[in-house]
Amino acid sequence: MSKISIILAEDELALGTIIQESLQSRDFQVKLCGDGAQALEAYQTKKPDVLVLDVMMPKMDGFSLAAEIRKTDPYTPIIFLTSKSQTEDVVKGFGLGANDYVRKPFSMEELIVRIKAHLDRLRTRQAQSDWISLGKYEFHPTRQVLKLAEEESPLTARESQLLQMLLENANDITDRTLILTQIWGSDDFFNARSMDVFITKLRKKLQDDPAIQILNVRGYGFKLVC
Repeated sequence: MSKISIILAEDELALGTIIQESLQSRDFQVKLCGDGAQALEAYQTKKPDVLVLDVMMPKMDGFSLAAEIRKTDPYTPIIFLTSKSQTEDVVKGFGLGANDYVRKPFSMEELIVRIKAHLDRLRTRQAQSDWISLGKYEFHPTRQVLKLAEEESPLTARESQLLQMLLENANDITDRTLILTQIWGSDDFFNARSMDVFITKLRKKLQDDPAIQILNVRGYGFKLVC
């Protein structure tokens, strides 16, 4: 089995080398780039499985690099690894198509768990090229569409991510903190309020099948009953 390949863009050489060596010791293949332009060239030379990008870098910052990659590649997981942790920075990062936002300082184990989680979700999406039955509905994760009879309703990217995550744990509890971490990037108060809004939106979109419920399991998370 081939190693998971990562492009790591980090302009602080000492930190970049530590992260690279730590990932390599866990059997990842890592290309370390000192700036955004070098990382873009590496990406264009050989597309990796995952991109881990610092935000503040010379020549091309991480946000600009992500935006450039997302013009042609909507799927390769992009994880920002940065000390820029203001809410507006996080919102901007996700708006540019990032899959995750890890704040410095961080633990290597946390970073590795997030890398593997995003790769697992990508593989699941790629395997789910057809419609998934959900009561009276059908759900297409890749197209981000919910269908009832012959009527299709588009979902936003975040609605689709949330519904897919609930479906992966259908009839079981999906941990609230896990949802916030993997989809919103952190489990702070504002993200939690946003998640509750999206849960309400999904309930409304699924209301034509009374057998489907998204239950709030207080103190734990949500359960999709179907």
